[in-house]
Amino acid sequence: MIEVTAAAPQIAALVEAAARRHPETPALIVTANRVPVTYRDLITLVDELAGQLARRGLQPGDRVALRAPNSAAFVLGFLAASRAGLVAVPLDPALPLAEQNARIAAAGARVALIDQSGETGETAFPCWPVSVPVSRGGLRIDLDAAAPPYPVSAAPDGLRSDDAVIMFTGGTTGSPKMVPWTCDNIASAVRGVIDTYRLGPQDATVAVMPLFHGHGLVAALLSTLASGGTVLLPAGGRFSAHTFWDDIRAAHATWFTAVPTIHQILLKRAAAEHSGGLRFIRSCSAALSTQTAQALRTEFGAPVMSAYGMTEATHQVASTTDDQIPAAGFVGCSTGAQIRIVGDDGRPCPPDAVGEIWLRGRTVARGYLGDPDATARTFTDGWLHTGDLGSLSAGGELTLRGRIKELINRAGEKVSPERVEVVLTSHPNVVEAAVFGVPDPIYGETVAAVVVAGASDHPDTTELASFCRERLAAFEVPATIQVTDELPHTAKGSVDRRAAAEKFGASRA
Repeated sequence: MIEVTAAAPQIAALVEAAARRHPETPALIVTANRVPVTYRDLITLVDELAGQLARRGLQPGDRVALRAPNSAAFVLGFLAASRAGLVAVPLDPALPLAEQNARIAAAGARVALIDQSGETGETAFPCWPVSVPVSRGGLRIDLDAAAPPYPVSAAPDGLRSDDAVIMFTGGTTGSPKMVPWTCDNIASAVRGVIDTYRLGPQDATVAVMPLFHGHGLVAALLSTLASGGTVLLPAGGRFSAHTFWDDIRAAHATWFTAVPTIHQILLKRAAAEHSGGLRFIRSCSAALSTQTAQALRTEFGAPVMSAYGMTEATHQVASTTDDQIPAAGFVGCSTGAQIRIVGDDGRPCPPDAVGEIWLRGRTVARGYLGDPDATARTFTDGWLHTGDLGSLSAGGELTLRGRIKELINRAGEKVSPERVEVVLTSHPNVVEAAVFGVPDPIYGETVAAVVVAGASDHPDTTELASFCRERLAAFEVPATIQVTDELPHTAKGSVDRRAAAEKFGASRA
């Protein structure tokens, strides 16, 4: 049963408010021909799709999965779900179908909205392709709802009537967790981003970060639309270094946000293709080095802001400002959430002392759906235990100092070592595996693995990598795999991942 709470503004209402103020301003720029979609037309398309979803049997509170790249289909599907009172469940379309099925089942989704150009594959759930063709009269919305939706199923434990989105996040156990975002969580997060960067109808951006992640969804898409600005969706549905600067010029972009990996790629191509005009550059989802920040500022002639965020806090937590040059780990002041640094004794730390970062406030989720144990471990009296180490200055400036959790941060994508280990040890010729992150100049960290062979012939590492690619997302597949006769173990007999990283990570270098 869904817990009923007081009504809160829908996500779509944030965009509709901008449409009333700026009806003829381009809200989106879409397709390879870079067709502009005004706010007036965007709201019309959203209302039309929301009506179609309702007429085909979806009811307020139902969950609907979104499996699409950065496309008009995703944006319209997301906003239409909000307009119809549905709970959107964004999915990474690159995940193995078995993992997509598992997430859809966990959320109790009745249908998946997919991009018309996407492949359904062997899915165990009904897919409704969405297309946004261009005609002489402009864009229209087409929904292929031939397959009936799943019957109404039980909602995940803890779901409330004001929940608008269910986001999946990884964890050290390897099991993805469901994070509920309420309408108020999202509205507060969007307001924090808008206020931090002073976004308005004069601003435009190119959405290079995936919209199924908080970085792309909250910072790039929703904050821009709620402020009356313009979002260009790359024709390929994802970041492309070959088209990025053309997209920037076509959108008259004033800013963009990306992970440090993308920034480094752009720096390599900057001299020949950059033409200026950016008001600022934002970096988030992984540590931005001082060298990269300075190179961005020098090359592009724009301030560089480094932000800190996480799914459980509806993305952004803190950010530097345009008069600060980001240093290693420095992410500025809070943009909404209350920040506390807590020591091993559970007590708040004095200024500049290192401890775990705890968060509380309107952007912080209340817990995980259907997982009371994980909620109890991670949330205390409204405080979120981030698992990140940091220090807070007397003036409230946050510096990240590392991670308590053993998640691997590959270009902003969080990889669970346990999850990769489970896949590796499911291979018939592998009996044990240790997975850990190793430093990488481009991705920040890459995934490394060491395996112990079974009684039969040693597994071929190329074949093991192929085995992983069939079962894991691309960013989770180990970049290197070593075979050894023995792995270090803890006193209780489990593989000692940290000791393995110290022994084999150094040999990789």
